Amino acid sequence: MQWDAIAVFIFFFLLVTVLGFIAARWRRGDLDLLHEWGLAGRRFGTVITWFLLGGDLYTAYTFIAVPAAMYGFGALNGFFAVPYTFLVYPLVYLLMPRFWAVCKQHGYVTAADFVRDRFGSGTLALVVAITGIIATMPYLALQMFGIEVSLAALGIPLNVYVLGIPIDIPLLIAFIILAAYTYTSGLRAPAMIALVKDIMIFIVLFVAIIYIPIKLGGFGPIFTAAHQKALISQQTAASTHQAQTFFDILNPKQYTAYVTLALGSALALFLYPHSITGVLSSNSPKVVKRNTALLPIYSLMLGFLALLGYMAIAAKVTPLAGFGNNGSVPALILASFPHWFAGFAFAAIAIGALVPAAVMSIAAANLFTRNIYKEYFNKNATERQESQVAKLTSLIVKFGALLFILYIPTTYVLNLQLLGGVWILQTLPSVFLGLYTRWFNRWALVVSWAVAMIAGTGMFIATGLKSSVFPITIGPISIPMYEAVAALIINLVLAVVLTPIFEAIGAKRGQDLTSPSDYNEEQAPSEPLETGREALG
Repeated sequence: MQWDAIAVFIFFFLLVTVLGFIAARWRRGDLDLLHEWGLAGRRFGTVITWFLLGGDLYTAYTFIAVPAAMYGFGALNGFFAVPYTFLVYPLVYLLMPRFWAVCKQHGYVTAADFVRDRFGSGTLALVVAITGIIATMPYLALQMFGIEVSLAALGIPLNVYVLGIPIDIPLLIAFIILAAYTYTSGLRAPAMIALVKDIMIFIVLFVAIIYIPIKLGGFGPIFTAAHQKALISQQTAASTHQAQTFFDILNPKQYTAYVTLALGSALALFLYPHSITGVLSSNSPKVVKRNTALLPIYSLMLGFLALLGYMAIAAKVTPLAGFGNNGSVPALILASFPHWFAGFAFAAIAIGALVPAAVMSIAAANLFTRNIYKEYFNKNATERQESQVAKLTSLIVKFGALLFILYIPTTYVLNLQLLGGVWILQTLPSVFLGLYTRWFNRWALVVSWAVAMIAGTGMFIATGLKSSVFPITIGPISIPMYEAVAALIINLVLAVVLTPIFEAIGAKRGQDLTSPSDYNEEQAPSEPLETGREALG
């Protein structure tokens, strides 16, 4: 155990814990109202929204997994994350201000709220809510995994046996702290912590991309080491008659997989409930648009972050035992820096897990409360009852994620997160296309969603639960494609074909409770344009 590193880690972890509880009194609102607890009263200005969305989208697991994919598999598995984050922001610029406007006008808290009123269908809203929850759970579990890797890197024992049952005491303590301040402060807690987290992550990254290349002799030797690994992989594949596993640059056969991974991931990112929650917490469409211009700064950071995987290859580190490729970056940090800075870096990663974990649990709780509990269990629920149910649900969701990471093999959790991307993309016709048209029949959307979910899941199972890329065979041609995109194509085609069929048999449309003026972001009710100190909150 590295006590100096652990001391630094504990200091920063305690700092954000205090901030989490203080956040309940930051821009104080009535936390017995769901939109105050779950959306912070829709008050956040440009700066806070930027930190919150950045902390929400670029998670601790991103810090570990992207360079780990570069370390273990190379360009296809790791670097596609960089172009997809650049592709996503033009889409957000077009879609999210319009989405914010209609949600503000009608008091919607979730995407399922919008779908219910837009298509007049409680069933369609239910499937959108369920999809959001099940896609979020493994994603949330992986944030716990990020904390677990950081603790292991510090040499902290993870499992203590109590009555013969292995219990990860440090991770349990982190869960209790996270659960407590999320329950108390709602979305204000991760928003306040995001400021500290992002500053720490930027410090770690800038130091790493300057210091480690100098130590390794520059970027030339780093890329040479990656190329040598690709050559060895190629030779091994030729001698064993198996597929090559590592590519330092894309093979032409990987082009369609790479493009569809980037495109599908871009389309899916802001369908996740935690992304939508971050957007709806802002105080105007202008704030959303400004963030589409500013958030690519994180994408630039992600490009440098991915190169840590190649640096780990050049440094010839041995990944942390028990974590496979995901232990490569922690091993690189331990091999490259003094203990005190390693403690700072692992604190940044662990705190980087707390922000998205809190937002994800809040987003899942909002979905359950508004679109399942209120819709099917208590239609007359008061605002106080909604808030209380959401708080309790957020605890249950986090506890479920903790059990996931403690008692289910990590490989399965990783695979479920890949499958979650396939699932969440199937809500695109109802949510994103619904912003512009309600031509689709509600029952056509439900049926096409169900078929696409089955098809996408089936493709994932056919790969042995190991890959999100599936070869689509058309005659003699085999096209490797991201399963989510293939399923989305099935979804859209079916929705188009089935809509006139359902109309013909008398399955009528539901009533649209929105009006065209609701989508006009220029007329959307919002807080006054923030200036000075107000821009920070």
